[in-house]
Amino acid sequence: MDAAPGTFELAQVNVMRLKAPLDSAALQPFVAALAPVNALADQAPGFVWRLQTPEGDATALRIFGDDTLLVNMSTWTSLQALADYTYRSAHVEIMRRRREFALPIADAAVALWWVPAGHRPTVGEAEERLRVLRAQGPTPFAFGMRSPFPPPSSDVTPAVRDDDTCRA
Repeated sequence: MDAAPGTFELAQVNVMRLKAPLDSAALQPFVAALAPVNALADQAPGFVWRLQTPEGDATALRIFGDDTLLVNMSTWTSLQALADYTYRSAHVEIMRRRREFALPIADAAVALWWVPAGHRPTVGEAEERLRVLRAQGPTPFAFGMRSPFPPPSSDVTPAVRDDDTCRA
């Protein structure tokens, strides 16, 4: 499910509930892996953008006003590019260890959606997509890797929010 070149990009958000404070010894291996994993994403074929602060990651940002939830967001040229990075690169090593660092989340922790090329999703937008996915299941508005939807036709502009006002 790839977008026509230059028309749409795939946005993704994933959240992680920390087992311990980010500065704890228990999470030191996770924190140590952040820069290498982010650098891997930055160089991955099909990578476009990722949410980050001036420190180079998004660990200072929160979602749903919850101090225990980390948020990760990025955009990709295609679902295949995101899947290749997620499941067929060194990124998979830290994913295999996620139970060491994260508590289970009962609701959907990952949402995907198509955005116009160049659009940079906000945390508020991500919250809205996760809420809709949790309430309605997969739809073109928000879906998962196992239930993808194609990008909108190029003559339809998807609705995006430029503000960050969505809150759980």
